[in-house]
Amino acid sequence: MEENYIKIIFGLKLKQIRTDNKLSLFGLSKLSGLSKSYLNEIENGKKYPKPDKIAILSEKLDVPYDQMVSLKLDKNLAPIGDLLQSKILKEIPLDLFGIKENTLIDIVANAPAKVNAFISTIIEIAQHYNFSRESFFLASLRSFQEANNNHFDDLEQSVLKFVKAYQLDLSQTISSKDLEEILIEEYGYSIIENELSKYEALDNLRSVFVPKTHTLLLANEIDEAQRAFIYAKELAYNFLETKDRLYTFPWIKFDSFDQVLNNFYASYFAGALIIPKAKITAQLKYFFEKDFFDEKLFLKSMQEFNASPESFYQRLTNILPKEFNIQNLFFLRFTHTAKSEKYYLKKELHLSHQHSPRANETNEHYCRRWVSLQVLNNINKNKREHEFDVQISNYPDDGMKYLVLSSATKDPFKENYYRSISIGLLINKQLQKKLNFLSDPAIKTLNVGVTCERCAIKDCEVRQANPVFLDKKAKNKKIETIVEKLNTNFNV
Repeated sequence: MEENYIKIIFGLKLKQIRTDNKLSLFGLSKLSGLSKSYLNEIENGKKYPKPDKIAILSEKLDVPYDQMVSLKLDKNLAPIGDLLQSKILKEIPLDLFGIKENTLIDIVANAPAKVNAFISTIIEIAQHYNFSRESFFLASLRSFQEANNNHFDDLEQSVLKFVKAYQLDLSQTISSKDLEEILIEEYGYSIIENELSKYEALDNLRSVFVPKTHTLLLANEIDEAQRAFIYAKELAYNFLETKDRLYTFPWIKFDSFDQVLNNFYASYFAGALIIPKAKITAQLKYFFEKDFFDEKLFLKSMQEFNASPESFYQRLTNILPKEFNIQNLFFLRFTHTAKSEKYYLKKELHLSHQHSPRANETNEHYCRRWVSLQVLNNINKNKREHEFDVQISNYPDDGMKYLVLSSATKDPFKENYYRSISIGLLINKQLQKKLNFLSDPAIKTLNVGVTCERCAIKDCEVRQANPVFLDKKAKNKKIETIVEKLNTNFNV
């Protein structure tokens, strides 16, 4: 265990023993002959006493020496001991949020009982909702993206440096051949197809990279856009000189938060290379100036890049906050199997604040009025390659309205498996000034909820479950009113 953790565990034990004996720091100082300031530093994990000092404390407090130096804590402080002895504090990306590890340790040392209760609560919530280590890392990454409005100028500049170094023309569509040549000639890659298809268990993988031989194995089913994205990510890892990285796409597992963060950086780089900022910004500006929603123009803009709809929508979350100051937005990715009533929200991002459409882990039914789910139903019904729709979603409960653009595509790796990608923009005065087409009557407006179980919309034709949470809330309110009336009647 790290030395500073050993110090804090000893300090916690000393503080607990002292308080159990109803001693103040001044009292322990008088009893032991050790200075009050020295004892305070021990209890706060700043210093670890020498054996002779521990012997004095052991004798005066009537606690065995071995018990004093043991790293085991009693049940009241055991969760904190477990936390410190695990590597979780090393895995939490504290520096991303401007938190120093020593600061956190000071908080633990100064209020162990409260921190213990807090940690126990977090652990209980995590267990109840099956919140894994991976989920924690991904939630941390999402918070990092949201804190930076999902725009990273250093990566944008790195892409421009890469383009200059390898003389790519961003006014033209970037093809996989352009990128493959750089991987082979500059970084010594060998690219092999047909190998992954030999293993049925790898049917979900698009690529595997073998670092020792610089071999990139590709799945047979990937299309041109996926191939370009995979190549662009590999170029990002090399150009950014990333060492701690993931070797499969999509990832299977990761060993540290750095791998998660570096995977995000490589994906961001790839998106910025394939969908250049200057080009997409100009297209969006022209699109926003239209006085009606020009669906053909939007889809044409999407098709001008060698990118999947998901990459395009992801890129919008980088561009809109920075170039158009549209920061109140959300991004959602749903998956759905044909003939199933289940819809799974696999990815989400909320900029500026937590917007109404959000993940729910308690098996509630997402609102079937969401355009994100409607396009999934439509693509399954119409058997198209790409289904698109737009909607103004009105949430009566919180008074929020969103312009939501959504695309659905078939998963090429799974039969009867579909996914939808959506971006929602909060409709406020600022957005109304930037998007001339917002008043276009052709854009349908629907009242929506988050889940059926929490939705107050009456006579909803697509409701999947009764509003049990609202019913419970109404019942509790009725009980509260009756109790207040009884208190008034009998308080005389």
